[in-house]
Amino acid sequence: MKPLSPHSWLPLLTIAVLAAFGFALWAGSLPLSAGDLYSVLLGEPATPTHATVVLKIRLPRALLAALVGAALGASGGAFQAVLRNPLADPYILGVSGGAALGAVAALTAGFTAALFVPLAAFGGALGALALVYWVAQAHRGSPHTLILSGVMVGSLASALLLFLLWTAPADPVRAAVFWLAGNLAMVDPAWLPWAALWAGLAFLFLWSQSRQLDLFTLGEETAADLGLSVGRARLCVFVAAGALTAAAVALAGLVGFVGLTVPHVVRLLWGPSHRRLLPASALLGAAFLMTADALSRSLLAPAEIPVGVVTALLGAPFFLYLLRRREGEA
Repeated sequence: MKPLSPHSWLPLLTIAVLAAFGFALWAGSLPLSAGDLYSVLLGEPATPTHATVVLKIRLPRALLAALVGAALGASGGAFQAVLRNPLADPYILGVSGGAALGAVAALTAGFTAALFVPLAAFGGALGALALVYWVAQAHRGSPHTLILSGVMVGSLASALLLFLLWTAPADPVRAAVFWLAGNLAMVDPAWLPWAALWAGLAFLFLWSQSRQLDLFTLGEETAADLGLSVGRARLCVFVAAGALTAAAVALAGLVGFVGLTVPHVVRLLWGPSHRRLLPASALLGAAFLMTADALSRSLLAPAEIPVGVVTALLGAPFFLYLLRRREGEA
């Protein structure tokens, strides 16, 4: 497939985000026509129920999905560059295990308020990242050591997680399983501005490292010869991408395949330059997760499918197609 014009990414992805946002406001268990939605957005809803559903329920959830999808898309692109591993995703360094352990520990301890679960997940994710980097520093934080440390920390967290689930009462276990499958319904909308500020600052810092990420893709020796301080640059990217991932997991639970698949699509369409790839991955990740969440609420309405299940059903076959296509081209 021939790449698109490098200048086409912003208009095309802006259209995709707006279309996904409109679909997320329209889709759900309450039937709405396009005219109903348009009336609500103009401030002239046909019924108070329409206004409540769109503005109080669907709008905050669409914004949350956009934020989480953007964070996972951008952090996935950064991790794939700094680890020089096309199969790297935001959860490869034990972030998912640490966040899951923190969230489930809060749930099984009885802290079910909207405040405690995201905070516990965020703390667990940052704790796992710190442990991974501390272990990997013994080998100067090489990519292979980081990945192995992440796998080990994730395995340890999974073992502790299983112990908590095995010994917990039934109600906390159900809540924990729902969170682990990916869930955008457990966060207080009041958290959105603070989460957006945190994610925005982390993304801007990560974007400022675009040239360094381009150099990483050339190999560490070549990057060092070109003047890159490899260890310092890796730490900067590690912290920024890890902070983005931690925020996403704290808000939505474990939502897979966004950070793995989206950067591959962007590279395929618009090339590998990270100054373009990072914002493009953020926009495409936002559009993808808003669409997946809308489908999760509408496919079996009034029942709801965990959004992590929908992203896996959409992302896994597409990623297998990408791998098969690359193998055929090789």
